[in-house]
Parts: sequence; structure tokens; C-alpha cells
Amino acid sequence: MSEDDSNMEEYPTEIHDYLAAFEKSLGSVDEMLKTMMSVSRSELLQKLDPLEQAKLDLVSVYTLNSMFWVYLATQGINPKEHPVKQELERIRTYMNKVKEITDKKKASKLDKGAASRFVKNALWEPNAENEHTSKTPTKGKKRQ
Repeated sequence: MSEDDSNMEEYPTEIHDYLAAFEKSLGSVDEMLKTMMSVSRSELLQKLDPLEQAKLDLVSVYTLNSMFWVYLATQGINPKEHPVKQELERIRTYMNKVKEITDKKKASKLDKGAASRFVKNALWEPNAENEHTSKTPTKGKKRQ
């Protein structure tokens, strides 16, 4: 028997696809970490504005805590009863605050000049032709 055959017998075949996807994800995380570690933190932060720096810090700390969550689960410890759960919730709160700030920056701003032109052009204004064909008398004019 080859080594792959003996490994296949150690776990149920139904979870093989899940394990393969997990292994692929771990490879992606490893590549990303190698990329991030190739540049010094100070160099990376110099290239980013404060909001982007906050996003980078939050994603980094969230990733580390998530990986610790997985580690606890692999050690048979329930991560839901561990302080890491409160830490992840705290980080999510800050992520939501940063998202709100980003959304406010992206929100469209009111162009008062364009809005007034739009409203002015959308309103009906009587012109000379309409005044003569109107069936209702206008105020201030006497009927003959």
C-alpha cells in the first residue's frame, strides 16, 4: 500500500473534499503571510493612509485570533468558552466602525447647484402661449 492509500483510510471519505479545500486554504494563507512578511511593517504603513492602516491592523489581528480559534478547536478546547471569542467580537466592532467611515466617504454628496437647476427645470412654468389657451381666468385680469 502506498502512503496516500493508508492516509485515505484514516478518515471517512465523505470529508475528503472538505479536507482538500482546507489544505488549499492553508496554502493561500501561507502565501499571503509570506508576501506580508517580505515587506517590513514600517515600509508598508508608510505607503498607506491612516484609514488603510487601521484596516490592515484590524485584518491582521482578526486573522491571528481566528487562527488561534482554529488551534483551540484542534486541541479539543471549546473556543466559544474561551476569551478569544470576546476578542473576536471586539475586533468585529472596530471593523464595523471602519466600514461606516469608509461608507460615509463613498456616500454621494449633494451638489446644490445641480439640484436647484433640476428642480427649476422640472417645475412647470406658464409661458405666453399657455396663458391665452388657459380656460381658467388668471388672477388680477378682468374678463371682457
